[in-house]
Amino acid sequence: MQIEHITYCIATLIGRISRRVVDIRSLVPVAGGSIQPTFVATLADGGRFFVKVGTSEQRARLRAEARGLAALRETLAVRVPQTWLVGGEGRYYFLMLEYLDLHAGEPVAHARLGRELAALHGHTAPSFGFERDNYIGATLQPNRQLPSWPEFWREQRLLPQLRLAQKEADARPWLEEGYHLAESLHGFFGAYEPRPSLLHGDLWPGNASFLDDGAPVLYDPAVYYGDREAELAMTEMFGGFPPSFQAAYREAWPLDAGYAVRKGLYKLYHLLNHYNLFGASYAEAVRAQIAALRAEIK
Repeated sequence: MQIEHITYCIATLIGRISRRVVDIRSLVPVAGGSIQPTFVATLADGGRFFVKVGTSEQRARLRAEARGLAALRETLAVRVPQTWLVGGEGRYYFLMLEYLDLHAGEPVAHARLGRELAALHGHTAPSFGFERDNYIGATLQPNRQLPSWPEFWREQRLLPQLRLAQKEADARPWLEEGYHLAESLHGFFGAYEPRPSLLHGDLWPGNASFLDDGAPVLYDPAVYYGDREAELAMTEMFGGFPPSFQAAYREAWPLDAGYAVRKGLYKLYHLLNHYNLFGASYAEAVRAQIAALRAEIK
């Protein structure tokens, strides 16, 4: 991508919408945009915003992200960046967000995040799923609304990932067991009936940071209404959140019996997604997770 051309397209798009001439003084790449390039744009008046750049074919992903941020913002439970603009110009499509100066958090800030996440999960809906499909990383995440949580997790989470894995030869040793597991989900729930809580959906440490005053900020969501345990399971993965976060959440909303087993079911979804995105390095982790879960219901 040519930064000069992207800068021109952004200025043209903003100018067309705002009906004024826009002078973008700099467009600086930001590290960490593994799916789409990201930049900080600085205007002539000193204003700044964060921008994600995609092709016109990727507009569905960027629009889904904007809708997810709006859903989180509407709860007033957590801070997310304000969305300034979503639109296309030339061969590019842009998501422009409020620029926030973000930092790593101290234990007290992580505890605040735990309490705010519990408050977010208190926002519920009649069914599991969401009003539209979105993306978990680069993978399409279906969100057809269903009244049964085990059915939703099977039909909208595990089965789509298993079907993607069918394309790879090194998935064959565990694929059949994975399908058997998907058909046995009710065995993990018994009398446990979760509420459809609003979830960030992709909450690992890379998608949360903090302002100078310790206020948590969440971004890069894959929102849907689901079992809050699915969110908490992910907060234990990929480095995990610190003990202060986990303790504060549990104090605000204690966990239900059986979480220690069910969280493996939820972690499997993300392991499968990483296998489908990044390949064979995740194959053994997927196999081991399926085997451990199958042993719980045999």
